[in-house]
Amino acid sequence: MTLTPEQFNKLVTKDEFNELKRDVKKIDNKVDRILTSVDGLAKSVNDFKAEISSNQGAHDRMLEKVNSHEVRIKKLELKNI
Repeated sequence: MTLTPEQFNKLVTKDEFNELKRDVKKIDNKVDRILTSVDGLAKSVNDFKAEISSNQGAHDRMLEKVNSHEVRIKKLELKNI
């Protein structure tokens, strides 16, 4: 297969190719750092969601106790009248 002069001028030189490889490696390193940061944030969000669920469960248990205390207090107040 023969190349036209226009096609030949579009070929990459070895130096250009090596420079491109270096640039790609730099981008890969930056992408790796970004993905590591995103993974850390995702873990923090998951931990926070679990903590919220735990706190909601504790709140619900306390609310049940408060409601039962209110019933007992009303019964005591009615006895004293």
